[in-house]
Amino acid sequence: MLAVMSKGKKRSEHYVSNKDFHLALLEHKKRVNAAKEKGLPKPRISNYLGECFLKIATHLSYKPNFVNYMFKDDMICDGIENCIQYIDNFDTDRTNPFAYFTQIVYYAFLRRIAKEKKQLEIKTKIIEKSGFDEVFFADTSELGYDSADMNSIKDSINYRFS
Repeated sequence: MLAVMSKGKKRSEHYVSNKDFHLALLEHKKRVNAAKEKGLPKPRISNYLGECFLKIATHLSYKPNFVNYMFKDDMICDGIENCIQYIDNFDTDRTNPFAYFTQIVYYAFLRRIAKEKKQLEIKTKIIEKSGFDEVFFADTSELGYDSADMNSIKDSINYRFS
C-alpha cells in the first residue's frame, strides 16, 4: 500500500502521502461496501488510516493558534474521533483527502476550545457567586501584590479566555 520513495529520498516519519492516503481510503470504502452487501457490520479502519488521522491531528495542534492550550490532548482525540466518524462522507472521486480531514480536525479543535472556554466561564461564575473568589486572592499582600496588581492578574486571566 505504501509507495516507495524514489532516488533515495528519506521518507519523514510525520509525512502523510496524499496518494497513499487516498488509496487506503478507496480500499476502506470497498471493504465497507462489501460488508454492507453481505449484511455484516461496518469494518474497522486500517492502522494506516488511523496513523494518518493521528499525524494530521498532532501536527495541526503544533500550529501557533493551538499550541498553548492545556487540553491539547483532548483536542487531538476529538479530531481523530471526528475523522473516523466522517470517513464515509469523503467523496473518493476527490484527490485531496489530506485537506478534507485537516478541515475536520481544525473544526473539532475549535469546538473543543469553545467547550472548554464555556466550562471555564461556568467555573469562574460559580467561584464568584460562592464567595471563594476572595479566599483565592485574599492574602496576596504577603506576596507583595497590591489590589491593582491582583486586578491586572484577574484581567489577564479573563482576557486569555475571552
